[in-house]
Amino acid sequence: MNTIYSIRRTALIEHLKEENICCAMISNPTNVFYYTGFNSDPHERFMALFINVQTNEEFLFVPALDKEAAEKAADISTIIPISDIEVPFEIVKKTIGDLTIRLGIEGKAISYNQYIDLKFYFPSLELTDIQPFINTQRMKKSKVEIAALTNALKIIEEVLAKGINKVKVGMTEVELVAELEFLMRKCGADAPSFSTIVLSGEKAALPHGTPGDRKIQNGDFLLIDFGVLKDGYCSDITRTFAINSFSERQKELYDIVLQANEAGIDAVKAGVPLKTFDLAARNVIEEQGYGTYFNNRIGHGLGIEVHEEPSVHGKNDTLATEGIVFTIEPGIYIPNDIGIRIEDTVYINEQGEVEVLSTFPKQLQII
Repeated sequence: MNTIYSIRRTALIEHLKEENICCAMISNPTNVFYYTGFNSDPHERFMALFINVQTNEEFLFVPALDKEAAEKAADISTIIPISDIEVPFEIVKKTIGDLTIRLGIEGKAISYNQYIDLKFYFPSLELTDIQPFINTQRMKKSKVEIAALTNALKIIEEVLAKGINKVKVGMTEVELVAELEFLMRKCGADAPSFSTIVLSGEKAALPHGTPGDRKIQNGDFLLIDFGVLKDGYCSDITRTFAINSFSERQKELYDIVLQANEAGIDAVKAGVPLKTFDLAARNVIEEQGYGTYFNNRIGHGLGIEVHEEPSVHGKNDTLATEGIVFTIEPGIYIPNDIGIRIEDTVYINEQGEVEVLSTFPKQLQII
């Protein structure tokens, strides 16, 4: 019976055949999960899926301590454990024989040391990068993936709804991080999808600042940017809140970012360059005189990884297609003063139209 994983591998194999690539080594753990269903971080140990097009064989090499877990989860019949005292590519060579062919690898995943080892054990091997195909394949999300992403968003929005009730004047940013990450687990998350960002007052002007000992104060803007990992898929959301009150200037700046967020979303559809969405949001901020303070792209792809393709920026001429999921997250960041970001996740459906997967309210809230 075909599974979503075998269907994905079949598409990859067809690409390999078209490009006259006889074998592929998939070593990025997220891609191993995408093609096999086995989701694991091997840390410094070797893990890779080998697909030999010529012999129609598939091998999943895993750390020995993960063998049982891989047998239960992976959609691959041949799983080869590698112990800590074994040399990974010696085991690979003993298993699959000598390779004197073109090997497809992920250019972003293979390390220099792995490259050296490959060339030592397989000196006649020719390496070619199949990363672009994998990126394109992963960009188009199936209904199963959309359901998983929506579930991860549902969890983080539940965490956010409960978490803002934990906010107290005088608590530190890191104390709020602890509360939020505790709630993640209570609400069913497997883990945070990235390091939780909680920034208050002038620190919110650091787009990816580090939460610290700054205490939350009356009149602060509080920026919360976080997400969870659930069943292998990530969520990512940002909301900015006012602590007990806000000034007219704060409200004016917030409304500009909100208008930019909505303009970016309204521009989303299939068949137009990805840059269209960035420029639509950016123009709102620039027209109000704050373009200097929005110096990052409008969004990024979201899926098995919290940052994946596509990169949605003002010079990306790639056409948007059905099935892609990405964020729309404009912001204004005035150094040592104020920071605001509003981030939603959007999906281009089968009709080529935008669906907003985020549901948490975006109007400025006082907490």
